[in-house]
Amino acid sequence: MKTKFAIGCLVQWYECDIIEEYVDSLKEAIEQYDGQVICDFTIVGNQDLETCTSEEQLDECIMKIESICNFGNVRYTKDLHTIADYRKGFNDDYCEQIDVLIWGESDAILPKQMFVVLDSLHQTSLQNNNPKYLAFFGTCKMWDESWSPIEHVDFTDKPFIDNDEANWWSLRYDMTKQEMNKINDKVDTLDVRVVSPHKFNGCGLVISSEVIKAGVNIPKSVFFVHEDTAFQQMTNKVLGNIPQYIIKNILLVHNRKHKNKRRYIKGEEGFDPKDPGGMRRTNKWYTLANKMCEENYHNLFNPNYKSYTWQDVFKKVNND
Repeated sequence: MKTKFAIGCLVQWYECDIIEEYVDSLKEAIEQYDGQVICDFTIVGNQDLETCTSEEQLDECIMKIESICNFGNVRYTKDLHTIADYRKGFNDDYCEQIDVLIWGESDAILPKQMFVVLDSLHQTSLQNNNPKYLAFFGTCKMWDESWSPIEHVDFTDKPFIDNDEANWWSLRYDMTKQEMNKINDKVDTLDVRVVSPHKFNGCGLVISSEVIKAGVNIPKSVFFVHEDTAFQQMTNKVLGNIPQYIIKNILLVHNRKHKNKRRYIKGEEGFDPKDPGGMRRTNKWYTLANKMCEENYHNLFNPNYKSYTWQDVFKKVNND
């Protein structure tokens, strides 16, 4: 039987100009696969953290996203809803409906071979009596050697150059789907390895549903950042060092510094296109939320620690 997949993506209103590349690549990957793929989207119109330049522009952003994400299961919310919230709910909602979950991301470009490759991987893992596993596709050149096990084979021997936007292997290079396909189309034989200890980020993470059904998920206390590393910690705590497969010679693009990642945000009109999130980091709420969430993450298993929440962030912002 063919593997059943669910792939889910959170789309904030300010991501209206980047989401189309993700969706185009998702549709192409689905066309290559003759099994079931459930696509899930949550579109967020909340302005508690970032405010749109105008209500008219906000409406345009939402309408554009809805016109692109017009298939699968689509919901809209005006509540504060982070990627940590979304991924936790996505895992819970679909783990009993399908075999494999995939974390999508608005700045990702998915390989067209994705579902065909993962179907084969899933069936092989079951045959090897490993129903609980994680998987990841090859990624770009990262900032230190700890990431080399999951870097694509064409990237890992390249130098890491900080702030480099010119070289195709670099973290800040905005790669197109056509460039990705050129790399992936060279592959005749898959290079699949096992990574130990676990190493991944959230963009394109593949999770067998048995992992979630066993009790692994993102802790509620991780409300803003580090949801991927918290998920890794919970996996290790609950299940130990289960297999993590890496498909080293198939690239999944993560355009994390794309100039279209954050658009139409009040106060960020003059953002540096080389650092689209730079102005966000100047906000007090961001500094506090990042710090509090990071402390929560580092104290996940501390029985004497009380977690921070968004209420603590807003209370501190309003009182100072």
